[in-house]
Amino acid sequence: MSGHSKWATTKRHKAAIDAKRGKIFSVIAKDMTLAARDGGGDPTFNPRLRALIDKAKASNMPADNIERAIKKGTGELEGAVIEEMVYEGYGIEGVGVIVEVTTDNKNRTAGEVRSTFSKHGGNLASPGALAFNFQKKGQILISTEKTDEDALMELVIENGGEEVINNGDHFEVQCAIGDFYTLNEALKKAGLDPESAEIAYIPSNLVKITDPDKAKRIVRMVEALDDLDDTKNVFSNYDIDDDLIA
Repeated sequence: MSGHSKWATTKRHKAAIDAKRGKIFSVIAKDMTLAARDGGGDPTFNPRLRALIDKAKASNMPADNIERAIKKGTGELEGAVIEEMVYEGYGIEGVGVIVEVTTDNKNRTAGEVRSTFSKHGGNLASPGALAFNFQKKGQILISTEKTDEDALMELVIENGGEEVINNGDHFEVQCAIGDFYTLNEALKKAGLDPESAEIAYIPSNLVKITDPDKAKRIVRMVEALDDLDDTKNVFSNYDIDDDLIA
């Protein structure tokens, strides 16, 4: 789940990771199958697959699961056809929401996403309806305890990054999609393991929510979308203070 308070939600997800480990393994496995299908099963020549393997190992995903997911992508093992889909919708107060899924059943997933929006006072929008308000970029979050801004900025610029935003307790690094994997690996080699690293939909304009009840309703909707079995990521342009998120 990603909104303006991405750092807060990332920390909350880490605290709940054991309860969702089965889903995490499923999402990573489907991503690895897609990566191997599109770029081959050798991580040496497939940076997307290499990054996913690192993510799987960091989540303590068993090696057999990793190998099986890759072989499904290369065709060495049979498996359901996995597709990537993006749904766009609105919550209360006009908050925009983008839901990324990986699924083997488009009709089932579409029904679940539509129903979840509806149950929480939102609605699905037509494809491209939110494109004006979101930019798709690489987004990497790093704790300020791990480095200082000048050193990070130098490393980011040397490896194709566009921007470093200092948010007090963490840095947000942004880059073009084509530079994401190179930059992420450069940061790791420098000992700066990120708290979060993903291709994200970053909002250009935010919707400020100050009413506690409305904030609760929006967060509950986004979390419900995030909890769907096929959901890989949820992005939104809400701006809710961390104390309300907590």
